[in-house]
Order: sequence, then C-alpha cells, then structure tokens
Amino acid sequence: MGGIADYSGARVLELPLACATSALVQPQSARHCDIVTRRGDRWDLFSINLPLAEPDELASWFRRHEAERWAGYVVGVVQAIAARSRAAGGLRILIDSSVPEGRGVASSAALEVAVATAVAASCEIEISATELAALCQRVENHVVGAPCGIMDQMTSACGKQDRLLQLRCQPGTIEGYIDVPSGYRFYGIDSGISHAVSGADYGTVRTAAFMGLQIITTATEWRGEYLANLTPPEFARFAPSLPEEMTGAEFLERYGGITDTATQVSPERRYPVRQAAQHPVGEQERVDRFAKLLGALTHDPGVGTELGQLMYRSHQSYTACGLSSDGTDRLMELVQAAGPERGLFGAKITGGGSGGTVAVLGTIDAEGVIRDLAARYAAETGRAASVFTGSAPGAAETGVLRR
Repeated sequence: MGGIADYSGARVLELPLACATSALVQPQSARHCDIVTRRGDRWDLFSINLPLAEPDELASWFRRHEAERWAGYVVGVVQAIAARSRAAGGLRILIDSSVPEGRGVASSAALEVAVATAVAASCEIEISATELAALCQRVENHVVGAPCGIMDQMTSACGKQDRLLQLRCQPGTIEGYIDVPSGYRFYGIDSGISHAVSGADYGTVRTAAFMGLQIITTATEWRGEYLANLTPPEFARFAPSLPEEMTGAEFLERYGGITDTATQVSPERRYPVRQAAQHPVGEQERVDRFAKLLGALTHDPGVGTELGQLMYRSHQSYTACGLSSDGTDRLMELVQAAGPERGLFGAKITGGGSGGTVAVLGTIDAEGVIRDLAARYAAETGRAASVFTGSAPGAAETGVLRR
C-alpha cells in the first residue's frame, strides 16, 4: 500500500518478495569495471574505464546508448560508492537475479541495492542500510533517469521476511514493521504487461502531483512540503484552485516551475493536476487505516473485507490518475469475483502502475484459487501470469559473504 504516493511524502507499506538479486564483486588491478549479468535467458556484458565520470555525464552517455541503459543502474552505484573510497584498482561484478524485470516488483531497486551492498563491502566502506537505499534512489533518478520514489530501495535494503515495512517517505523514515497475520498471505499475480517508472504515464502523474503542490502553496495559505501532509478536508478546501488538467506551458507561465528534482514540466504535455495531487492525500488515509486494521485480522476476520476495500480504492485512485491497464484491471475483476468466499479479500496494482503486478490479500489456503485465476487470465489474454507467494529478507538482514 502507498505506491506512487511515496514521492509525495506518504506512509507506505511494503513486503519483500521471495526472489532476489545477488551481486558478486572481485577487485582487480586493472582500472576498469567489468560487469556480467544474467537477464532472463541471456548474459549481458559491459565494461567501462575508471575513474568514472560524474553522474550527469554518465546520465548523458547512457541516454545516447539505449541498448546499454541497463548498465546505468550498476555503473551509477559503482560511481557513488567509489566516490567514498580510496581503492586504486578496478572491479569485476557478476550479477544474477530471479526478480522479473518490468513487472512492478522493484527489480531495479533490487539490482541497485545488491550491487551497492557488495561494492561497499569490497571497498571496506561502512554505510547504513537507510543511507545506502537513499544513494541507490539518487542513482536511479539522476543517472538512469527514472523518477522513482524511495520505497523500493528502502524495502530492498531494510525489508524483513513476512513483515510489512512501514515507511514514512519524508524523505525515508522507518517507523516499524507489521507482521503478516497468521493464516493470511499477500500474493502477487504478474499481468505480463511491462512497466517502467521511466515511462511517460508515471512521469506525467508524478510531475502533475508536484504541479499541484506548487499551485496549492502559491494560491492558498498552506505552506507544507509534502502533499501527503494535507488531510482530506484540507484538500477538499484547496481543490477548487487546482485545474483538472492543464498544459505544461500554461503552468510554467503562471507558476514558474516545480520543486521536484527528478522530473521537469514539458510545455507541450497535458497534466492531470487535480487527480495526481489528490491521490497521495487519499492514499495516506488508506494506508493509515490499513496498518491499523491488519494487526486485528487474526482476532477479527471480519476486518478482512474492509482491508480489501482499501486495496480496491487504492487501485481505483491509480486508475483515475491514468495508471491502469487492461491486464491489471482484468485481474482485479477476477479477484473481486472470487471474493472472501474463496479466501480473497482485495487487490491492487503495485509500483508505478501501467501494467506490472497485482497484489492480493488472501488466506494462506487460497493459493490454489490464485493459481487458478492466473491460469484463467493467461488463457484469456495469451500473456504469461506468474504468481508470487512468499517473502524473504532484504539486503541488511541477508548480509554479505566475504571470501
């Protein structure tokens, strides 16, 4: 829960999956960084001389070499860690991952955190898990050019098995962990539709949210830093000052710009300002209610229905922002049709939306139902529909093996 509200300062709840990215790092005397990674059924190689350029120069190079863009995640992390190190040699990095790419389950964050953890250990650099997560987010924003929030990196670094990370994204404060109640489980069904936070839909919605923040702080007396700090009644009072849509050119002429460092307002684009600004306000309220109810589920199974409704409303808010897809909507319909009678309480799209994975809350005995729904979806659409069923620890809890 929380999703795209992270960049607006909301509280989020995230669970690390039972799949992982591993990075093996070996120092070498030659002054270059050699990277080998398995991506699906193929191996990719990339090599770059050291010392590395500054982040903006790296970003410019990877923009011009789209086929090598995947290496930007790794090279950016190496550059950020190397800036703290006095090591004189180079590195060999071998990466393997069972986290599917483009499915809204934080494959990029897992890659960044695995590499950063291993490189920092190789260079004998002490860095906290939260600081490492923030470093990885900066790499994704400013080297890769994907305007993600902080939640995926924090979960990859600090997540705990079978416990929801409760994170306040202002900018990234861990408030605690919530146990998944006994007898219940969060499942994931992959829609088979690729998702990317660098895509136009996600970037448009994020930019629109910051446009809304700028308009509210300019046109009203409110001077907050994060939209998620507005209560729903406060937002309702300010909403009339927000246009449903406006062009970037009109916004720039009237308001000058936004405070977001990861996106820019494009003059020719139309932005869904009001809905994008409303989403984190409503999502903050939904997340707070979800966190409160989840702990009561073991003793009061009746709250499962309300938890499910909170997930459905979160999905509807994504849809209103323009971040839905036919595949994820169909999976939602299938879960709703099965319902609590078959052990499924609610579902929502994950991550940045526009495809990817649907998260489902159900009983631990409902795995067969989940797999049946995934098979029905695959038969209807012709898309593969993988199922995620387990949880595993993040990088800090997993640790580093030195040889």
